[in-house]
Amino acid sequence: MSQRVLVTAGASGIGLAIAKAFAATGDRVHIADVDPEAVRAALAENPSLSASVGDVSRAADVDAMMADVREHLGGLDVLVSNAGIAGPTAPVEEYDPEAWNAVVTVNLTGSFEVVRKAVPLLKENGRGTILVMSSLAGRVGYPNRIAYATTKWGLVGFTKTLSLELGPHGITVNSIHPGGVEGPRLDRVFEGRAAVSGRTVEQERQAALDNQAIKSFTAPADIAALAVFLAGPAARTISGQQFSIDGDSKAAQ
Repeated sequence: MSQRVLVTAGASGIGLAIAKAFAATGDRVHIADVDPEAVRAALAENPSLSASVGDVSRAADVDAMMADVREHLGGLDVLVSNAGIAGPTAPVEEYDPEAWNAVVTVNLTGSFEVVRKAVPLLKENGRGTILVMSSLAGRVGYPNRIAYATTKWGLVGFTKTLSLELGPHGITVNSIHPGGVEGPRLDRVFEGRAAVSGRTVEQERQAALDNQAIKSFTAPADIAALAVFLAGPAARTISGQQFSIDGDSKAAQ
């Protein structure tokens, strides 16, 4: 049965891969993203999608997003709360408080705002799915990335609490925890690590692979396939869980 899906930060990277995977199954998909150019490019490439431009940390933008979802989809069955920012790479004593606030505002407050406004739509159906994008940094410590790790751990508690609240309404809630995901964002992570460690970018890349049982980084399409499964009929009693997709990484370095 076709589902109505909202993917935040859905115009590029993991979010766009998830949107395309749901659309490929025949689902109707709405993406939301803060980057208008990325939204235009995503819609040009994938005309079956609908879209909103907005910042998840701004309540007015989230209200507009949900109005668009209602207009384009007529309701909501699946929410993929994917929007988040990484923040800088720096030791805690040098970490910019404004950067801390920005990461917390987008990653935690933004997730809260989107879920808060999406739940009434999901409850209309008597069932639904929420997928919260956490990280490898949401299950281990992450040196020099204090705000990112703190927010990604916070999303675990967010997920667990939502699972308990929303389970009686037939709504499952799970978190997905990618490790290194191939693409420009991972390249920037290694560049940031190299700037702090004094090693080369290639040395940082190799150190990350040495930390994994599976010696390759994850493709966005594999994360998308996991999301489609967790929103599907075989996962209706899977809730409150953390799904790592990280090559069995031992640490976030």
